[in-house]
Amino acid sequence: MIRPTSGEPALSPARLRRARFAIAAVFCAHGAVTGSFATRIPWIQDHAGLSAGTLGLALAFPALGAALAMPLAGRINHRFGARTALRGLLAMWTLSLILPSLAPNLVVLCGALFVYGATSGMSDVAMNALGVETENRLGRSIMSSLHGMWSVGALLGSAVGTLAAHAGADARAHHLVAALALTVAGLVAVRGVLDLRGDQEAEAPPHFALPPKSALLIGAVGFCAVFAEGASLDWSAVYLRDVLHTNAGLAAASTTAFALTMAVARLVGDRVVDRFGAVATVRAGGLLATAGGVLVVTVREPAAAMAGFGLIGLGIAVVVPLAFAAAARSGPAPAQAIAGVATITYTSGLIAPSAIGAVADASSLVVSFGLVTLLAFALVAGAAVLRSKPAAEVDGAANQDEPATIRP
Repeated sequence: MIRPTSGEPALSPARLRRARFAIAAVFCAHGAVTGSFATRIPWIQDHAGLSAGTLGLALAFPALGAALAMPLAGRINHRFGARTALRGLLAMWTLSLILPSLAPNLVVLCGALFVYGATSGMSDVAMNALGVETENRLGRSIMSSLHGMWSVGALLGSAVGTLAAHAGADARAHHLVAALALTVAGLVAVRGVLDLRGDQEAEAPPHFALPPKSALLIGAVGFCAVFAEGASLDWSAVYLRDVLHTNAGLAAASTTAFALTMAVARLVGDRVVDRFGAVATVRAGGLLATAGGVLVVTVREPAAAMAGFGLIGLGIAVVVPLAFAAAARSGPAPAQAIAGVATITYTSGLIAPSAIGAVADASSLVVSFGLVTLLAFALVAGAAVLRSKPAAEVDGAANQDEPATIRP
C-alpha cells in the first residue's frame, strides 16, 4: 500500500473532503461514458451493418481489451504518479467514446471497442486505487458510494443518450460532444484527487503480470457478484417475458428497477459497512441475494420475480467496491492487486450473459437463475476473505517497499 513518508504533514480534513468529492466526480464521469455508449448501440449496429450475432461478437471486445490492458495500470501509476496517470487514462477513456460510432464495418468496430475497453479498464484500476487510498486517509468507508456515483453517471449518460436517440441525432455528433464535455469534466475533477508518487528508484511493476495470489480469493467473491449482476441486467427482462409471459413494458421495467436498486444501495452502502463491517455486510447481502434468487425461480408472479431481482441487486451492490478495497489492502502493490481483481470480475461480466444463455438452451432460464442463486449463496461463505488485515500486518507488508510521497 502506498503510504506517506515519515515526517510528512498530515492532510487537512478540508483537503481530504476535496479529494473525496474529486474522486467521486471521476467515477461519475467514467460511468457516464458507459451510459452514453450503451444507448446508441442500435445506431452503431445499423451504421456498421451488423446482424445480432456479429454485434454480439463485437461486444465481447471491450471486456477482452480491459482484461488484457488492466495489468498495465500498476506500471503506469508507478511511472507517472497516481494523479498524472489518472489524468491521462481518464482522458483516453472519455475520448475513446468517439471511436465506435465511426466504425463502418465489423472489423473496425472490433478494433474500436478493444481500445474502448482497454482504456476503460486501465482508468478503472487507477481511479479505484485512488479511491481506496482516499478512503484509508478519511478513516471511513467511501468505496460503495464511489461506485454508486459511477452508477449515477451511467444513468445520466444513458438519459442523455436516450434523448439523443429519440431526437434522431447522429451518434457520431452525439458522442463527439459527449466525449469532449466528459473529458473537460474529468480533467477538472482529477485536479482535486490525491497525488500519490512511489519511489522512482524502486523496482517498477512488470508490464504484465498474473493476478497476485492475494487477489485470487477476493476476485472469486467479486466473480460471484458480477456474474449475478450481469445475468440479472441482461436476462431479467427476457425472464419476465418468456417465463412469466409479461408484456414488453413490464419486462423492461424489471431491468431498470434492478439498476436503480443497485445504484441506491451503493450510495447508502458506506453507512452500513461502517456500522457492521465488510464481512457482515457481504454475508447479509449474500443472504438477501439468495432470497431474491429463490423468489425468481420458485414464484410465478411477475411482481414477486421483480422483487426477487431487486433483492439480488440490493444484496450484491456493495460486493465489488468492497472487493477492490480488500484487494488494495492485501499487500504492498495495491494497483496490481486491484487490477487482478478487476480482471477476474471483468471476465465474469463477459461470460455471465453467454453462460446463462447456454444453460437456458440446455435446460431452461429457471435453471439458469438457479445457478445465479447458488453463486449468490457463495457470497455468504466467501465473505471472510474481505476481512481487513490487522494494521501491523499491513504496515509490515507496505514497509517492504520504499515509502511514497503524497503531493496535495
